[in-house]
Amino acid sequence: MKKNILVLGSSGQLGHHLCQYLTKEKYKVFKFDILDGKKYDLRVSNNYSLVNYIKKSHYVFFLAFDVGGSRYLKKYQNSSKFILNNLSIMANTFELLAKYKKPFLFASSQMSNMSYSNYGVLKLLGEKASSSINGNSVKFWNVYGVEKNLEKSHVITDFILMALKNKKIKILTNGEESRDFLHADDCSRGLKIIMKNHDKFKHKKKELHLTTGKFTKILDIAKLVQDIAGEDNIKVKIIKGKKRDILQKDKKNKYNYYLSRFWEPKIKIDLGIKEIYQYYKLNS
Repeated sequence: MKKNILVLGSSGQLGHHLCQYLTKEKYKVFKFDILDGKKYDLRVSNNYSLVNYIKKSHYVFFLAFDVGGSRYLKKYQNSSKFILNNLSIMANTFELLAKYKKPFLFASSQMSNMSYSNYGVLKLLGEKASSSINGNSVKFWNVYGVEKNLEKSHVITDFILMALKNKKIKILTNGEESRDFLHADDCSRGLKIIMKNHDKFKHKKKELHLTTGKFTKILDIAKLVQDIAGEDNIKVKIIKGKKRDILQKDKKNKYNYYLSRFWEPKIKIDLGIKEIYQYYKLNS
């Protein structure tokens, strides 16, 4: 008998991919996202809907967070609203997960050791809370895929939409910073493996990282989008900014390869971007 799975943040960049994947794998998936209405607001203490879903679930993916791409973080992460939103989300959710003793996975970030980032500090708090109760945490680096909420879109989506709408890609920085990009479908497979090995990973107390271990410059991402658009005879101009990236301050974290014993990514970055390009070409 397949388990009931609750996905908090089910309409997010990763959440909707994970829901689709788990449904195909024949799990019963409960979706929970503020975009679906006020009753799905995790900032509300003792949220009746959340209590009901947690009680019915065998496992919970805690993906919900007030977050977006670098453009969103640069604008909002130092605001009191951003900080308090995420503190409320975590406090209310962790309290109920602890009360009902549900195994869960908290979505953290490789930025959790970057104390100059409020986003990173908040994710670190989430990791510590998870380890104190029946939760594991996993560090994401840069998961990409089709996005529904374009206000919080990430760099690959931004570049594709710029190319399709304006035939120009404007990079916020000089484009020289490198990122490790993982397709949301590969990430979803990894999340299922973590779920199935929850107790083993909890006991081992190893850091769990889901990423490819391969870095690509932001400028090269823009060039990939430019080449893909060129196949449609769309000439796209790339406009670089002058400033270096200040969000991560060029900090290069080391990838923990422990999960590579159980999982490996399959989707190459050029093919992943091409798939997303085709989606927005048809739907934007």
